[in-house]
Amino acid sequence: MIRHWCEAMGDTSPAYRGPAATAPPTMLQAWTMGGLSGHPAGTGRSAAYDEMFALLDGAGCTSVVATDCEQEYLRPLRPGDRITFDTVIESVSPRKTTALGTGYFVTTRTDVHAEGELAGTHRFRILKYRPARRNEDAERKAPARPRPVVNRDNAGFWAGVAEHRLLIQRCTDCASLRFPWLPGCNTCGGGEWDTVEASGEGTVFSHVVMHHPPFPAFAPDGDGGPYAVALVELAEGVRIVSNVIGVPYDRVRVGMPVHLEFLVADPELELPVFRASESG
Repeated sequence: MIRHWCEAMGDTSPAYRGPAATAPPTMLQAWTMGGLSGHPAGTGRSAAYDEMFALLDGAGCTSVVATDCEQEYLRPLRPGDRITFDTVIESVSPRKTTALGTGYFVTTRTDVHAEGELAGTHRFRILKYRPARRNEDAERKAPARPRPVVNRDNAGFWAGVAEHRLLIQRCTDCASLRFPWLPGCNTCGGGEWDTVEASGEGTVFSHVVMHHPPFPAFAPDGDGGPYAVALVELAEGVRIVSNVIGVPYDRVRVGMPVHLEFLVADPELELPVFRASESG
């Protein structure tokens, strides 16, 4: 599983190979999952958890959306460790009103043990809510993009965007560049870093065209029609997912040169996007 994870993530750190290998810390949740066949005892959920969901459903909060997760790592995990875990309902918030609707934030905490010793914790938070009634006229007038999740690991990136700078992390131990922002280097495992500012030049490495669901905030015409989402390879060698603008969605091509712009999505949000030209 460590090898599969590293291949999927492109993580080549030597710490995850060989006889003294450790598991990537962010795999913490993987060890609590039941796999394709599920947990031997069934759902893996307790009666208390099912009872809580039934109570929230009964209160009209029938919709659910994941909001965030937080992990803390206390010791490295190694092949051969016997992993056990316990999950508790840590908290249920007072009733909250959000853009999605009115409901409750439910936080569960999973304590992961290795050979009986606490190895890490995983907190997972959902919003169980009653969907708000849609105001279709307001949605047509002012479609809004979803807000990015800003946390302690990527706050520096968004601070750079606010200054119209696209910042890339650079490991101060091995000088490897990395994007998206991460708390540690996936080449040497170093935890210290600084930043370099991207030139803004790049090429389309890969792309998809989003047809469904229609989302007016993402479409230049405001009708929610198809729009292009690209994996852009920057001149510095790292890649970023963003929108390609300046050409119709069906003219975006692999290898197309693009350059960075900052799009004012609404009065409270600016985003890095990449402009191509018809000739490109």
